[in-house]
Amino acid sequence: MTEIRTPIESVVFDFSGTLFRLEPTSDWNTPDLSPDELDTVVSWLTEPAGPPVPLNDEDHRAWELRDLDPSMHRSVYTEILERFDASSGVDVLPMLDVLVDPLRWTPYPDTGAVLEKLCTAGIPVAVLSNISFDIRPAFTSRGWDRWIESFVLSYELGAGKPDPTAFTTAIERIGGRPEKTLMIGDSPGTDGAAASVGCAVSLVESLPTGLRSDGLANALAKHHIEV
Repeated sequence: MTEIRTPIESVVFDFSGTLFRLEPTSDWNTPDLSPDELDTVVSWLTEPAGPPVPLNDEDHRAWELRDLDPSMHRSVYTEILERFDASSGVDVLPMLDVLVDPLRWTPYPDTGAVLEKLCTAGIPVAVLSNISFDIRPAFTSRGWDRWIESFVLSYELGAGKPDPTAFTTAIERIGGRPEKTLMIGDSPGTDGAAASVGCAVSLVESLPTGLRSDGLANALAKHHIEV
């Protein structure tokens, strides 16, 4: 049987690990940590499958709500980083301010080019992120916001992936249809849930930016979008 492919007419991107990545750069004023310790702190802040340390009931509730409420996010990560401080003797609380500063995030090498080419091709784009702070400055500072029709941020929406509301809202805001929308992200559990509302899904690896030069372009090419 010949496979019938539905042309993709709109694209929704995840942010962290997909378009940008939080990784140390030369301008970071970081605590006195070894490279391995710094990597550990950054991974705790950006890539946890669950809480990186045991939490009591109150903190666990804050963990569950961290991407919907900035105060909950700060509360639970303060607790987590204080645990690291207690075990290492190094005050890493300043890392929390680094995390929520969108200008400290590093774009993947093909992010700008891919966004521009999609816009030029008439394919509307949304950025859908489970996050507790405004990521728009990461794009506006580079002039890339003009290529994005909508930012759908969990703390503004009051819902995050894998809640179907997050996906349908992003699609509606760019005038798309689920069956003609491609979701690109790095998490099978959250981004992959876009399939539940009828979207196509293409996953990328959340590698260091220096090790993933064309991941976004390749993800689009799998769905016959050449950029």
